[in-house]
Amino acid sequence: MLGRPSELFLEEQPYEGEAEEQQVLEAAVILVICVAIVITNVLIVWAVATSPSPKEAIDLYVLSVAVADLLAGVCIVPLSIYPAIVREWVYGDLVCRLTGFLSLTLFSVCLYTFMWMSVDRYLAIRKPLRYDVIQTRTRCQCWMVFTWLTSLFLCSPPLLGFSKGNFYEEGHICMLDLGNMIPYSITLAVLVLAPSVLTIGYTYFFILGTMYRLRKCLTKEERDYATAISENLSNPDHLMSFVLIVLFCITWMPWFVFRIYEVASLDQMTDYDPQDYHALHFWLLWLGITDCIWKFFVYLTMSPKFRLSLKWLCLSLCCRTPTRQPLIV
Repeated sequence: MLGRPSELFLEEQPYEGEAEEQQVLEAAVILVICVAIVITNVLIVWAVATSPSPKEAIDLYVLSVAVADLLAGVCIVPLSIYPAIVREWVYGDLVCRLTGFLSLTLFSVCLYTFMWMSVDRYLAIRKPLRYDVIQTRTRCQCWMVFTWLTSLFLCSPPLLGFSKGNFYEEGHICMLDLGNMIPYSITLAVLVLAPSVLTIGYTYFFILGTMYRLRKCLTKEERDYATAISENLSNPDHLMSFVLIVLFCITWMPWFVFRIYEVASLDQMTDYDPQDYHALHFWLLWLGITDCIWKFFVYLTMSPKFRLSLKWLCLSLCCRTPTRQPLIV
């Protein structure tokens, strides 16, 4: 009888060791993601901002998304490293609410920016002769300022005390508790999610449909129209912006679907414990956050202009500054 407690203690030791290893592994994964987000988005901002080529509308949208991702990598992701080890939020409720507010704001900024990016590509195809007049640099800058101010305004009510921070323990990140603010949550979805999704769907349906029709036999009138927009359709930014949006959906959709399914079926699960699905919560959430990293590789593989800007930046850092010539892509 005296030997049994010690045997039980020895049996529990490996389990505790495995738990500690899992905590260290998750903290290391978050640290790697944090460093990757900061490095890739600093390169994006630096390369686009210092590019010798004239700034186009899509460059401003790329900068907006990169700044939002960089803020996430600097202000949000690092705060999850230590909680991943101790399994609790240690920075207080105010920081938790600020983190949730900033996360919601940056998510709204990305959605709105993708919407403006799709509108920009739509105008390049729909009105090719008037595109430069419609999409001026000043007008695009105003749209970006409007986007950031609108996102800050729409996401600010929970920060004023109407909602408290909620530590999402399975993902080691603080979010705003919007469950007790159903009318506000619905309003936010209507003002941010609905217009973004509808606009992106309509514009890219038109762009991809136009590309498909140009590959078919055309009438004389259609050939004249195709000649007018063929130069704009050959721009790789159309496909690149579409891939960015699809990648955003692919990385975030699994976590959203899982959370919706979890909430919908919670009443039917009498013995449900979130810790049983801890790994699924963690990996799906941080898969979505890695979208901040993959954009860099999309730009690198699909944008000749970004590659030339990055090359010019690397040469400048190596003290072999080339002559500031406009980039011709």
